[in-house]
Amino acid sequence: MTIISKEAEKDDAPKSDVAPVPNSTLGPAVRVAVVGCGYWGINLVRNFHALGALAAISEASPTRADELSRQFEVPALPFEAVLADPAIHAVVLATPAETHAALAIRAIEAGKHVFVEKPLALAETDAAMVRRAAEAHGRVVMVGHLLQYHPAFLRLKQMVAEGRLGRLRYVYSNRLNLGKFRNTENVFWSFAPHDISMILALTGGPPDRVHAVGHSFLYTGIADLTTTHMTFRNGISGHIHVSWLHPVKEQKLVVVGDAGMAVFNDGEPWASKLMLYPHRVDWRDGMPEPNKADAIPIEVLPAEPLRLECLHFLDCVRDGKQPRTDVTEGIGVLAVLEAAQRSMKSGAAVDLTTAEPAAAPPPPPYTAHATACVDDGAAIGAGTKIWHFSHILKNTVIGRDCTIGQNVVIGPNVTVGDRCKIQNNVSLYAGVTLEDGVFCGPSCVFTNVNNPRAEVERKDEFRPTPVGRGATIGANATIVCGHSLGAYSFVAAGAVVTKDVPPHALVAGNPARRIGWMSHAGEKLGPDLVCPRTGTRYRLDGPNRLVEVVEEAKIA
Repeated sequence: MTIISKEAEKDDAPKSDVAPVPNSTLGPAVRVAVVGCGYWGINLVRNFHALGALAAISEASPTRADELSRQFEVPALPFEAVLADPAIHAVVLATPAETHAALAIRAIEAGKHVFVEKPLALAETDAAMVRRAAEAHGRVVMVGHLLQYHPAFLRLKQMVAEGRLGRLRYVYSNRLNLGKFRNTENVFWSFAPHDISMILALTGGPPDRVHAVGHSFLYTGIADLTTTHMTFRNGISGHIHVSWLHPVKEQKLVVVGDAGMAVFNDGEPWASKLMLYPHRVDWRDGMPEPNKADAIPIEVLPAEPLRLECLHFLDCVRDGKQPRTDVTEGIGVLAVLEAAQRSMKSGAAVDLTTAEPAAAPPPPPYTAHATACVDDGAAIGAGTKIWHFSHILKNTVIGRDCTIGQNVVIGPNVTVGDRCKIQNNVSLYAGVTLEDGVFCGPSCVFTNVNNPRAEVERKDEFRPTPVGRGATIGANATIVCGHSLGAYSFVAAGAVVTKDVPPHALVAGNPARRIGWMSHAGEKLGPDLVCPRTGTRYRLDGPNRLVEVVEEAKIA
């Protein structure tokens, strides 16, 4: 399966130049593979390597995979190999958000613990499936809500729990910057998950009400700035302002209580990242008056948040503990994201106390065995059946009422027509196209490059192999790429096709040669060119062209 690296947001990466956290807390070794090694994934690779836990990487770009494999002295493996390796205990997913749920479930079912970057999924229903899989298999799932591992936020959370700010009244967050612009997700989904996670941790529960407003300036329908208001059952109010059209970078969380205020400003040096403002509001003659006090810097032990987050995951896997940002916490954040999205679309507030539970997704129109894998982005028609251990890759289109046997691989970028039958142990790779009604016998082989080398990349040299309507390919036959099989042609078992096969031609041998003609019904034609099954008559229109004789009665 191809895994594309997640292109991470610089805004998501609070960093420090302090010394790394020592690996002294680790007991028995936990070995992880990082899947997706893009701009953000490399930070995960670096940290897990420094903690002595990196066992492998999985990266779509061969050049980058080779580079990182040499740099960190670990193998670069396909995702399937990562799942199959018993020495790898956990996978770390830094892939595009739309892949998170599916890949997490596959990893869990393979017996792996999972660290998944935010968001956990793009829909609550998908996230709930991840939770059910984790519970069924007893696996640890942790969501990468990084700021919950920031030393300054941890200290702020402790101050709130100790009552240093009194009763909380209001929490708001600004996450602002110029760029990085996106055209597939709005700024709220891109920037706000960390802020939602922090606010929910401070308020102690989900909001009752969410009201969001978004404005689009760069791409129609993709909000570039949003303001989101939340109210909680305990009387606390919250506010999140995010924008990628802001002149200066700002990452600030403000917490207001009735006995003091605190500001977590991640743009400040460590000495002033967390500030306590013991301001008060005094009432005189029925009027409120501010009573300001000098700001007090709160000492915070410098440490790289991502290192702490990675260390927490390893500890949870080793000891079977519940992560601070577990799958349930991830679902809570996702619920706010979805509510804000609905609010922006409708223009009205969303009441989460009366919202109907998310409906279960409708069952797919096809049938797939539990061991089969259908990737996101594959389209499969109604009535199609997919059997044991088969894999349908992304951007594959399979028609209606097809039968896909055991251990079949199709894709990516392959089209299969309606009513096709693909028997066991067949692989259809990029370049192969099957029209309606094609039969592929067991273990028949399609190639897509004429001169392959394991160490030479030739994906831009794939040659097309179109297979016409109703064609039959026998067991163990080999179709060399760049040649077409005409409609209703018939390739005998074990034949090796090295040139185009005309419609209705029966070919056999190595190399395959025409030894006769076949009817639409799959019967070999005798000298009279009459189908023994249906009585349909044919005639030769040239040395390599068989056509059906159309009777006048048929026309009438």
